[in-house]
Amino acid sequence: MTRNRASAKKAGSSFERAQADWLAERLDDERIDRRVKRGLGDRGDIAGVRIPSGRVVIEVKDYGGRILAAEWIAEAHTEAANDDAAVGVVMAKRRGTTDPSKQWVLMTVDDFAILIGAEPRNGGV
Repeated sequence: MTRNRASAKKAGSSFERAQADWLAERLDDERIDRRVKRGLGDRGDIAGVRIPSGRVVIEVKDYGGRILAAEWIAEAHTEAANDDAAVGVVMAKRRGTTDPSKQWVLMTVDDFAILIGAEPRNGGV
């Protein structure tokens, strides 16, 4: 079957749901869930993830294993700023597995430093 806009949206929605459910279970936090789409002023795909220095915005991408790191990280940072979050990261579909725990996470080194304890600069991303 050829991928079209409808099948791509369905795959993306399913991937978002799987990742949100896995994170909520793994972190034992029922606040973690898919975020309602807002269009302009989007604040990421998964809500409810928190670290001591603030919220984490997660942008979820299923491009069949293709990775567009620079573009996606820029989008995650824009959405983190919209949410006044400390960090913006990307969860990307890894080709060859549907296991939520085996997918990729993309972030800048600064985001990684914040996740492991550094203070956010200028209130966030």
